[in-house]
Amino acid sequence: MPGRQSRPRRKAPSVSRSVLSRIAIRPRTALVGSALAVTSAAMVLGVNAPAASAAPVAAETASAQAIAKKMIGDEAQYNCFSKIVTHESNWDVNAQNPSSGAYGLVQALPGGKMASAGSDWQTNPETQIEWGLDYMKDRYGSPCAAWSAWQTQGWY
Repeated sequence: MPGRQSRPRRKAPSVSRSVLSRIAIRPRTALVGSALAVTSAAMVLGVNAPAASAAPVAAETASAQAIAKKMIGDEAQYNCFSKIVTHESNWDVNAQNPSSGAYGLVQALPGGKMASAGSDWQTNPETQIEWGLDYMKDRYGSPCAAWSAWQTQGWY
């Protein structure tokens, strides 16, 4: 277009060895630093902030899933647990149902019940998973039995 100036193309940033070694040594710390860098860069470049913050959310989801997998051990029981959590909260530790007040990964109602598993129940996926597993075992016998009930009723 006449009269329109084109912007110079920016070169994609390279990842330094120090960043890679931080990721290898302390992945969670590196992830938090990366999230901060992405958010800062997004603000400078004028990119939509929610799009820039998608990586940390995905990392939190992956972290919660890894914690659950480790705590449960049995792959079949983990898969059943994962199906419930995916339906209930999509692995969002802070998920809250606005109409019922159910909270967290397993949508405890009320959410404060999870305090029996730890005082950090509002933010710690491990505490929420522990509480959810205990609930499923006490009420249904196992995560797979809870998933079976969920499929029948649409809730557990």
